[in-house]
Amino acid sequence: MNDIQAIIVTWNSGETIARCLDSCRDLTVTVVDNASSDDTVEIARRYPNVYLISNRENRGFAAAANQGIARSGADYILLLNPDVELSDSIEPLRQACAAGASIAAGRLVDAAGRTQKGFTVRRLPSAVTLAFEALGINRVFPWNAVNRRYRCLDVDLNSPADVEQPAGAFLFFSRKLWADLGGFDELFFPVWFEDVDFCKRALARGRIRYVPSVAARHVGGRSIAHLDWSSREQYWYVSLLKYASKHFTRFAFRGVCGAVVLGSALRWVTAVFDERKLSEAIKTYASIVDLAIRCTARGRVLDPPRVESYQERSVRTITSSTE
Repeated sequence: MNDIQAIIVTWNSGETIARCLDSCRDLTVTVVDNASSDDTVEIARRYPNVYLISNRENRGFAAAANQGIARSGADYILLLNPDVELSDSIEPLRQACAAGASIAAGRLVDAAGRTQKGFTVRRLPSAVTLAFEALGINRVFPWNAVNRRYRCLDVDLNSPADVEQPAGAFLFFSRKLWADLGGFDELFFPVWFEDVDFCKRALARGRIRYVPSVAARHVGGRSIAHLDWSSREQYWYVSLLKYASKHFTRFAFRGVCGAVVLGSALRWVTAVFDERKLSEAIKTYASIVDLAIRCTARGRVLDPPRVESYQERSVRTITSSTE
């Protein structure tokens, strides 16, 4: 499979990276490590089919993925999370892209082989979806119609289908598509919603195909678990607001901002009953509320970014990394 290269972004992924790389022995792999403090880099160096880019600092998922893809000369890219283990041939994914799909994705399963419904495939989020997420409605009442639609709980994941947003943990696409789109948007830092944004932009170039015959085991959330609670909350809310600012009207964006303010207030109230988290919660949600209020006044988080061409991006790629 000389025309396919796997790209894996790691950050303190020592618990899972060996099993992931074992499953990729038939592929050329680029691992881009975002300044891990564990043994991730040492483990990756043991594999002869792995090219390692070891960043001096955490550049975030989007920037690291762009580094790895820019370095690759393969026609097709398999983007994998380090907690994913391939169990089937990925040839059907290449065939789907060769037949006109902009992106192809397989089926993610848990340790027992059960499809990870609600995660493997989702629909692109609407303003109402993100408001429900920010308010915690989808967590408290997961059977509501908005959540069922968003998480594709009404879809038969045993059948091939055109979909909107497969999980970024297991994506297959052409290098040309990545170049044409200007890569992953690095404004989503350090993580969350960069894959949603990429899929939304890719849909304008062609359909996204779900291929359930290609399965991969997914553990989930191992690198994120190394983040402290406050950072996880702030990173998620900020990325959510960036996505809403980029893709929604100002009216809809302000609605999402309002939901973030109210949702943060509700989460702060629940923290009152946990004295260990109260002080941290006050600081965390005060920061989130302050951002959301300022965004409401401005009607945006950021100006719509100009999408760089691959040629522009390539001249500044990998300059801050060591091999």
